Amino acid sequence: MKIVTWNINGVRARIGNLTHWLTESAPDIACLQEIKTVDEQFPRAEIEALGYNVEIYGQKGFNGVAILSKLRFDEVIRGLPGDDADDQARFIEGVFSTDKGALRVASLYLPNGNPIDDEKKFSYKLSWMARLERWAEERLSLEEALVLAGDYNVIPEYIDAKFPENWLSDALFQPQTRQAFRRLKNLGFTEAVRAVTDSPDIFTFWDYQAGAWQKNNGIRIDHLLLSPEAANRFSSVSIEKHVRAWEKPSDHVPVAVELAFAPI
Repeated sequence: MKIVTWNINGVRARIGNLTHWLTESAPDIACLQEIKTVDEQFPRAEIEALGYNVEIYGQKGFNGVAILSKLRFDEVIRGLPGDDADDQARFIEGVFSTDKGALRVASLYLPNGNPIDDEKKFSYKLSWMARLERWAEERLSLEEALVLAGDYNVIPEYIDAKFPENWLSDALFQPQTRQAFRRLKNLGFTEAVRAVTDSPDIFTFWDYQAGAWQKNNGIRIDHLLLSPEAANRFSSVSIEKHVRAWEKPSDHVPVAVELAFAPI
């Protein structure tokens, strides 16, 4: 079973790329971030025509997450618990039935947090990460296969940036940010990409400015975290880097994990 995360950076603006990619890559479950549209304006028909079930947690103009699945949804939950005042559409989870039991997949879009001298923005990022950690700890107690797929807006280590020195004052690379990500992983998750390689120059995001893509001046901020039950079925992981070279690309590319599950 192929599960993919992709920050699409505007689903309506890139619907052609999305449908082409769904046909080419053929994920079983695709987790999208930054769809930047309300639910009613999501291009559902084009995606359903390709055989996908669609669940959305949208927001006008920014944020927004979705899960596209060839499997039928058993359950859908929108929003990360822990703050009733938080109205930003950044989190959706779906539950599916497989031959090995329940599979839970979350699509998340973690706050950027910049600028770090804006206490409100950076503290929101850290509080959101703390809420995610509490949620994950609770979900892990269910002992289900769980995949946390998304744009974390976290550069975990120095090797995850072409020029890490350029990110020292950025919220994505602050010690508090990286520590929060490590705490989340240390609950018992396997980070799919780093489970198979410690090579540098493996990126998922290239800015539109200053020829970043052409110079491979990237960072790795899109991650797939696997619970022990999911990691036990881990087959492979890949970064579909070629998508960044398409016309009107997102500044992110898909990251895909293959797990030895079959739908029922």
